Amino acid sequence: MSRVGEKIKEARTSANITQKALAKKLGVAEKYINEVEIGRRIINEDFIQRIEKVLKVSLNDVNMVVTDEALNKEKEELRVFEHESKKTKKPEVNEMWNQAFASVLKNVPIYDESLKKTIGTKPLAVHDNKIEGISQDKVFYMSVESDEMASFRIQKNDLLLCGSVKEFSVNGIYVLKADDKVVVRQVKRLDSTKVLLLSNKGAVRTETANVKEIQFLAKAIKVEFNL
Repeated sequence: MSRVGEKIKEARTSANITQKALAKKLGVAEKYINEVEIGRRIINEDFIQRIEKVLKVSLNDVNMVVTDEALNKEKEELRVFEHESKKTKKPEVNEMWNQAFASVLKNVPIYDESLKKTIGTKPLAVHDNKIEGISQDKVFYMSVESDEMASFRIQKNDLLLCGSVKEFSVNGIYVLKADDKVVVRQVKRLDSTKVLLLSNKGAVRTETANVKEIQFLAKAIKVEFNL
């Protein structure tokens, strides 16, 4: 479980609210809340603030980056959780796949980190012409080729599911082009013209940039990795 997910679960449990009830209040699926709590889904500060408002708590430390040791521990816990889920919740897994195959499937392209070369595809379910709430023609995977975002739980060989964008909107994880190089960074707005770019490979690295000098290519939806 990630630190973000752990904090949210603790707050939800203390408020005596179920995942289903919290999901309804936030206008998302119960599965979405579950993935947030187990650390499989990336959420931005705006969504965290919505959760704080619903649960009437402060989660002001959930954006703290984690150490490599804690990161590896989180991934190991997730591997154990998914392994146990496969053994004890087989009917639920089968039902999930039945629902997925009942929907329209789209082969989502997988690009290398330069976004110039397609290296494969992965089928995802389409609902109302959308994948993960984003127009299906804007969704793609990017194969992560470095550990520059390791402490944000994004590591080399992971797949980052993204939605194409043309400009910065809200704080979050973005694929962007700066200094003629495509990179993944956490982006936070500083003022109307400047943003803060964060990466972390064992130590936090920050860079202030003019938003007009950055080409925003996509916003990360979630990260996937092989067990």
